[in-house]
Amino acid sequence: MTTSVRRRSAVGITALLALTLTACGANDPAPEDTNDTGAEAEDTGEAGTETGAAGGESISIALLLPESQTTRYEAFDKPLFEAKVAELCEECEVLYYNADQDETAQAQQVDTAISEGASVIVLDPVNGAGAGGMVTAAQAEDIPVIAYDRFIAEADYYMSFDNETVGKMQGEALVEAMGDTGNILMLNGAPSDPNAAQFKAGAHSVIDASGLTILEEYDNPDWSPENAQQFVTDQLSAYDPEEIDGVYAANDGQAGGAVAALTGGGIAVDDLPPITGQDAELAAVQRIVAGQQSVTVYKPIPIEAETAAELAVTLARGEEPAGTSDTGVELTDFEGVPSYIFDPIAVTQDNVADTIVADGFYSADEICTGDYAEACEALGIG
Repeated sequence: MTTSVRRRSAVGITALLALTLTACGANDPAPEDTNDTGAEAEDTGEAGTETGAAGGESISIALLLPESQTTRYEAFDKPLFEAKVAELCEECEVLYYNADQDETAQAQQVDTAISEGASVIVLDPVNGAGAGGMVTAAQAEDIPVIAYDRFIAEADYYMSFDNETVGKMQGEALVEAMGDTGNILMLNGAPSDPNAAQFKAGAHSVIDASGLTILEEYDNPDWSPENAQQFVTDQLSAYDPEEIDGVYAANDGQAGGAVAALTGGGIAVDDLPPITGQDAELAAVQRIVAGQQSVTVYKPIPIEAETAAELAVTLARGEEPAGTSDTGVELTDFEGVPSYIFDPIAVTQDNVADTIVADGFYSADEICTGDYAEACEALGIG
């Protein structure tokens, strides 16, 4: 554990609960957000001027997300994190920043968060391997850093899903859907994203041992659906469309780009090959319901965002986290960093209702719109 965390005195669970009851308010309204360019939240006069501030002094917690191409960050991670912080701590405010896939901009945002008096920094890095300097800058000011969703070796804490297992789930679903034979295109995530390497490794561990043949493979530099669409469109010029029997897409955005390219290339929507995904984006869940995408990997984002908020508030108050979070996840070790690791879930037509709908991630009404109503009825979703 880093020096900044070792400096913080530990207290018993009873003391933590007592402090929470006296200084934190449940069901308080969320503080006003900042905009996506990294502007600071509404000034409260003395925001975050002292780590572990007593009741009545505002405590600033910085949340820095990497990009907006993936819909989950703005639609789920940010609002869920902010709501949980507001529930746990009435005098806390969240300073929010989105780097829009710009590593230099994110470094500047970290500097801004430090200068604005953040007591804790929750950082989802554009480039995990290159984020060490940002962490060092924060820790030099005795500000602990939580690596959120993407690993940073120098961070005080880390939390994410079991990313190699995500890739294995995708590979297994693709092999099963294709009957362990045929040719595939492979669309991976950004090389700068440490999670992408883990997804890729997990997928390859299954695909390379199967009867599938990889025609072409692409590491998408920014995860964008547009790049994915262009890549698949280019392959339709290099190969007969009938040679492409499946598509490994590392996330749902790229799956959507692949679908656009394939249908744009003359393949009927009912004749699409098996396609994987990740993140349980609404459009992807609808494609699964309609039989146009084989699988998405659902990562219950609420448990990740709420665990991050709980940990951030605890650290902002100068306390050590308990061995198990309020969300029920055990604090373990990942590559030498104290970590909370969450379990992903593979979602197909067979379990949409039992996972995504049952968890309230999306309602049946949100999924079963227009053209998807009949497919939902056939699957018993409603």
